[in-house]
Amino acid sequence: MRYKLTFVAGVALGYVIGTRAGRERYEQMKKSAKEFTQNPAVRNAAESAAQSSRQVAGKAFHVVSDKVGDKLPASVTERIHALRHHNGQVTTTEDDWGVSNT
Repeated sequence: MRYKLTFVAGVALGYVIGTRAGRERYEQMKKSAKEFTQNPAVRNAAESAAQSSRQVAGKAFHVVSDKVGDKLPASVTERIHALRHHNGQVTTTEDDWGVSNT
């Protein structure tokens, strides 16, 4: 409950400050944010962070699937594309929505 009240208070405070600042200040902040995101150093840092997180997530997936994958019921592993390949139960080249992964 405490966190909900803190969140609501933060939203209310942001709304009040935002309405008092006006449209001109909003456009100025929007322009600054766009310039920040277009900065090559920021884009490179974001891409390297995304790549690192993909690698860590891939390693974590393999660790978890090695420990849990064989213990899941077949009804679950049939729905998870990567576990089908992991367990050697490749049944189709399409995912659950009928989209080919090739």
